[in-house]
Parts: sequence; C-alpha cells; structure tokens
Amino acid sequence: MSQRNSSNSEKKKNFFKRKPFIFIVGIGIGAGLMIGTYKASVYFSSDESCMMCHVHPHVYDSWKLSKHVNNGSGVTTHCVACHLPPQSNTWKHYSAKAKLGLKDVWSYLTKDSADFNWELKSELEHAVKYIPNESCKDCHQNLFPEGITNDGITAHLYYEENEKKLDLQCISCHLDAGHYNPNYTHGKMTGIPGANSMTSVVDTSLFYKEATPITAFENFTEKIPGTTVSFKMIAIPGGTFKMGSTEKEPFHKADESPVREVTLNKFFMAEFEVTWDQYWAFFANTMSEGRTPPEEVYANNSNPDVDAISGPTPPFGFPDQGWGSGDRPAITMTHYAAETFCQWLSKKTGKKYRLPTEAEWEYAARGGKETPYFFEGNPKDFSDQGFWRKFFDAETDSISSYVIYAKNSENKTQEPSKVKANPFGLKNMLGNVMEYCADKYNPDAYKQGGEKVSNPICTEGDEWVVRGGNYTSDAADVRCAARACTQHEAWLKTDPQQPKSIWWYSDIKGIGFRVVCEYDK
Repeated sequence: MSQRNSSNSEKKKNFFKRKPFIFIVGIGIGAGLMIGTYKASVYFSSDESCMMCHVHPHVYDSWKLSKHVNNGSGVTTHCVACHLPPQSNTWKHYSAKAKLGLKDVWSYLTKDSADFNWELKSELEHAVKYIPNESCKDCHQNLFPEGITNDGITAHLYYEENEKKLDLQCISCHLDAGHYNPNYTHGKMTGIPGANSMTSVVDTSLFYKEATPITAFENFTEKIPGTTVSFKMIAIPGGTFKMGSTEKEPFHKADESPVREVTLNKFFMAEFEVTWDQYWAFFANTMSEGRTPPEEVYANNSNPDVDAISGPTPPFGFPDQGWGSGDRPAITMTHYAAETFCQWLSKKTGKKYRLPTEAEWEYAARGGKETPYFFEGNPKDFSDQGFWRKFFDAETDSISSYVIYAKNSENKTQEPSKVKANPFGLKNMLGNVMEYCADKYNPDAYKQGGEKVSNPICTEGDEWVVRGGNYTSDAADVRCAARACTQHEAWLKTDPQQPKSIWWYSDIKGIGFRVVCEYDK
C-alpha cells in the first residue's frame, strides 16, 4: 500500500513539474489559433478574396469607377466596409461574415454565375439586403460636410428627423455610391431621356397639325397636335358583366365581393399603358415651376387654354430607372399627375380623355370572360404561393404569353410587344404596371348601390384604386378581379422635399396608367 501511495505521489509531482510546460504550450497553441484566425479573417476581408467568389464581371470595374474610390478625399472604401456591419460590433460583424461567406462559397461551388441575373441584383430591392445602414453611418458620421449642396442639406435633415420613424436607408438615395451605374443619378433631372435638353431644337414640320376625328364607334389612332406622338385607341362595346369574384376563386379576397351585375356605356380605351413617348411630350409641353395648378384653372375658367395647364416639375433622377423610354410604360407619377395628363390630352385633341373607372377597367380586362384571367388557367397552377411550390415549379407557359409579372419580367417593365392582346385587343391589362383608376378605394364598394348598377364610380375613400398588378406581382395578384390601392405616404417615404412632390413618387416603380376616351354620339 505504501509503495502504491508513493508511486501516485511521484506521478503527481511529475505532473505538477510538467504543468508550467503544458500551460505554456496551451498558451502557444491558443495564441497560434487566434493569430491564424485573425490572419484568415484579414485575408478573407480583402477585395481580392471577395472577387474569388463574386465573379460578377462588372463588380470590380464598377467599384473602381464609384465615389468610394474616385473621390476628393483620396480614401478608398473596400467591400467589407459596406457589405458587413461595422467591426465595432464584433459579434454582429463576424456572424454576418460567417453567414455570408458560407453562402457565397456554396453558391460558387454549386451554381453557374452565367445563370445569375446580375442586373436584377443591382436593383435597390436586392441591394438593400446586403448594405447594413449602420455601416454607412460608421464612415459618414458627419452628414453636413463642407461643400454639401442646399439640396443635400435638406435631404440629410429629412433623414435625421425620419430615419427610425420611416426606416430610411442611406442606399435608397445613394445606390451608386459603391458601384457606379451610368443609368442612375440622385438629383433633379436636367433633360428628357432621348433628347439633348429640355429646349432641344426639333423639326416642327413633323408635328401633327390636327387630332384624329371620330366619325364612328371603331378603333382609331389618336394623333396629338404639336407633337410627333400617336397611339391606338380600342373601341370597347358597352354591355353588362359580373364584377368581382366569389369565394370559390383561388386567392379571392374580401374586397372583391359580393359579385354584382354592372352595366356600362361604350367607351374607347388605349391599347396599352401611357408610354414614355407620350408622357415626355406632355412634360415638355407643360413643365413649369410656377404655373397655376390645373384645379384652380378649371375652377375659374370652363375652357382654359392648353398652355395654362401646369405640368410636372423635374423629378429626382431618371424616373424610367434607366430601363429605357419609348414604348415602355411611363411610371412613378402620382394620380394627380395622371389626371393632369388627361386634362392636357383632352385640350390638345378636343376630346374627353380621363382615367377609367374601376368597373370600366375590369370589364375591359376581362374581354368578355368570367374566368380569373381572360385566358385559360388556374391561378393555383401559376402562383408561387403555397407549400408545394417549395418542391414543384409553377406553370409559366400560358400566362407568360399574356402577362408581364414576377416570373418573366426580369424585375423591370417591358414593352407592349412582349405580350399578346386580350379578346378586346388590349395589351398588358394584367401585369407590367399597376394602373390608376378614377375611383377612390373602398373595401366595401361592391356592397353599395345594390346587386345591379350602371356606370358606378366610388367617390369615398382616402386612397385611389389601382388595378392589374405589376412586374413584381405573383400570378395570384394579376387576376382580373384583384384589387389594390395607392399607398401615398409610403410611396413618398424617401422624398426629402418639403412639401413633398405632387407629381412624382420616390418609392414605387411599378405604377402607371391607361387612358379612356368618352364616346360622344
């Protein structure tokens, strides 16, 4: 027993003799791991390491051209400074780094970069997910540096006052700060896209001299006098239809019922949404900072001269988002601006142009059909909503022939030629852009006036009806009966002007309008 105790005692002595050595070795290993981890972190935080996985062909070049490299201070801002939370918040910084790093490596190993829609990923809706706002503020701690413009002071004061209340993001106004985009600008537009300047010299001999006369109830091509712009109007026969949807229709919502029988007079409707060519003609003819607002003109003069109509002030940036003008639908204007366009068009042509009522819009969109769409198909088969969509892709063939929506839009508006017309000959009634109606939005509108009504219009509500879904919509939201409304305050969230613009929205892209013309026998 004594020998065994002696042996154990000896072992303990030897252990404690080695303990300092083990402790030192442990410290060395720990220090080595820490240094190695730090070195790895530094290495994988370099711009070069980011480019190992991010093989976007323009990402490096666009960064080199951006203000984060080319600026008066000579400071270069690197990838991790923008795309990760500040290092002052150690846990948040490194957890985000690990999460994004693993995701990037997995994508690099399992996906083909040629399949990525890089243009889509550069849009604000995507970019805002990868630019922590606190990272912007970590570098730009002084929002009023020497040399800032008066517009900049106004915008940054608005940001300071409303950052938390409205959840404002720096990148909403500075999308091109980190990656240069020639199609993006933050500042008042100084020229009409496609023209040299607002006052560019044009050949007036090409202008239409007279509007198209209406001699019968049939399709016609309207010509806007004093411009080179024309567009097709479709004769929509009057009739009676069932407006709304029943609970049996997939994705039915409460504001689409009860179904009621609506009778409408005949009218003309534009073949497709008002285009940029049409809207820029209106803009060039009416733009002014100080003309009398149209409601005051009409209140005091029943037949005002067309030149008295005040048009939009210049917007911030390019409202076409750099997607192109021409026949693409004009977007981002307010309901007020759309109505003013109709007033201007009426005076230019001598006809009565206006926005469609909600009933006229749905009647025209259905094209004589009572199904969810004017073409065959079940909304459940087309929609991405539902549990099974995690395993099976939605059908796209038939709906993509008629509708510009989330699955085929490439996250931007498209020209009318991309889709087929409905039975009435109208294009893009469903999708592409939401369209303003003349009605105020009331979720209970269909409960008013009885089961049978003629030429209804709702005049009570705080917002306006918009119809048709847009290029970001799911198939469920582009049904003929689907209803929505403006969100005026939310759509002006990042507009720093006081008062805010009455002409242009700052926070909605997929909104436009289509005109109707009343038939005067």
